[in-house]
Amino acid sequence: MRILIASILSMAVILLWAKFFAPKPPANLPQANRPAITAPAGTNPGATSPSSSLSTSSGKASAQAPAGVATAIAPSNAAAMPPKADAQERTIVVENALYRVEISNRGGVVKSWQLKKYMDDSKPQRVLDVVHPDAAAQVGGWPFALVLDDQQLEAQANSALYVAQVPEPGAHLGDVTAHYAGLPAGPLSAPAQLQFVWSDGHLEVTKSFQFDHSYVVRVETSVKFNGTPIKAGLAWLGGFGDLTVQNPAPVDTTFAFYNEGGKLTDLPYKKLEGPEKWGPGVWMGGKDFAGIEDRYFAAAFLPVNGVANGSIETRYWKVFRTVQKDGKDEQEPVSEVAAATSSQPMALRVYVGPKDYDDLKAMRPPLQSLVNFGFLEFIAEPLFHGMKWLHKYIPNWGWTIIVLTLVINMLLFPLRISSYKTTLKMQRVAPEIKAIQERYKKYKLNDPKKQEMNKEVMAIYSREGINPVGGCFQMFLQMPIWFGLNSALRGSIELRHAHWMWISDLAAKDPFYVLPVVVGISMYLVSKMTPMTAADPQQQQMMKIMPIMFAGSFIIFPFSSGLALYILTSSLVGIGQQWYLNRSHPAPAAAKQISRGKK
Repeated sequence: MRILIASILSMAVILLWAKFFAPKPPANLPQANRPAITAPAGTNPGATSPSSSLSTSSGKASAQAPAGVATAIAPSNAAAMPPKADAQERTIVVENALYRVEISNRGGVVKSWQLKKYMDDSKPQRVLDVVHPDAAAQVGGWPFALVLDDQQLEAQANSALYVAQVPEPGAHLGDVTAHYAGLPAGPLSAPAQLQFVWSDGHLEVTKSFQFDHSYVVRVETSVKFNGTPIKAGLAWLGGFGDLTVQNPAPVDTTFAFYNEGGKLTDLPYKKLEGPEKWGPGVWMGGKDFAGIEDRYFAAAFLPVNGVANGSIETRYWKVFRTVQKDGKDEQEPVSEVAAATSSQPMALRVYVGPKDYDDLKAMRPPLQSLVNFGFLEFIAEPLFHGMKWLHKYIPNWGWTIIVLTLVINMLLFPLRISSYKTTLKMQRVAPEIKAIQERYKKYKLNDPKKQEMNKEVMAIYSREGINPVGGCFQMFLQMPIWFGLNSALRGSIELRHAHWMWISDLAAKDPFYVLPVVVGISMYLVSKMTPMTAADPQQQQMMKIMPIMFAGSFIIFPFSSGLALYILTSSLVGIGQQWYLNRSHPAPAAAKQISRGKK
């Protein structure tokens, strides 16, 4: 019996430990431990050694297999194919009306990706380049690098001198059987096809790019070792987006992301782990798309047309680079991401461009979820679409915001009238309320007598038909509109660098603080014109200070100047509406009621 009980208890302990304390496998994908592949040393004199910067930090998405593990593909004495490599480094330029891309034949990686229709925030402004050369050089990885399960092979593939070639004249774009010729003398104009081929006799890599007139590029990769295909992922390494933004810092606006089952998951650098998280063969599958983004731009890895959703596999991690801040060296995180598919050779579409809501929504799969309107999306999105509709008829975004403000204030005017009538009623009974408060002011807040005071006050409100919060309802309704509009302005690529009078960017704060000051003055005038419901002088003083505090918040915090323009226009409209209400509902009636209360 004791042996039986001991066995049962032991089994219970094992089961409980397995359920609550055992290490959990990576989410959405069981770990498939595949042994690393070791290439024979010295097969490629032009490749960097494993101790080079590329070997130690490029991609870093894969982990080295433990020493002594047998390889799945043994190196052959005979070369799988003749070695093929270029003798010098070259840069190939491909461009269309939307972008200019520089690709190096060293690794077949992207060294520059300029978006022609957008400028950065530097002074003077330059065409925006979403590739970060300094960061990429430091961490040893560039966009469109390969991620392999063996660091030595990965280093060879990402540092070798590929032979770059284009289809021979007369070959159709997308014809994979086309014969290839050497490079032309000048840049390639889209539509264009570009192929990179390299082999050291054992490791064989082919990358093919297809460019058209859109922001989407098709990339096909094939990696073989001794003639046997091995899995490879395509990565965006070395950072992404506009490095010249100031508030917030670029590192705080860069996210890795993936979409699964229609739900987008954003991953700030604080949620990313190091590359050692991903062991050999470990990928997270079942994704619709994955990539990296900042506030206004994105690089998204997508399945090719005709492939079902959920076919993308991804890895994401962070590495560190050294930056200078206040004359001191600091470590700054760099978010990186890779994507792959289960099929070999691997084919992906890669979107690199602005987060334009309508354009992203028209893609397959739809990408409009990348436009982040925050937790008030249910307010921000209708406001954004309202602005876009108005902008069809009003070419300037600043004037569009002003017209939108007028429309919203006209719709809310009935609430202002109701709020004003409630304010007048509360003003009339203010002396009675104050007298009641004076009688009970000697009692503490937790004294039961305070409950009697509240009952007397509520009895007066009920007698006069006053809703205590009615006077504030319009303001309460405006607050979510303000925050929702601020999210729409700061998250929409259309408002980035949108000009209005002296404002050069309606999505950023007013650089001269003119709008915040005028907002404070206009709000103060509205408060002066609105009847006071509070009889306490301290409360009245607080009501006067609030506009000043509100204007100060626009100076301290990075609220968009577009929001300040909305509030300023709303305040000016409020002054006009309040003047009308004061004329149509004169205050002398309140004075008679007050004097009657004094008797």
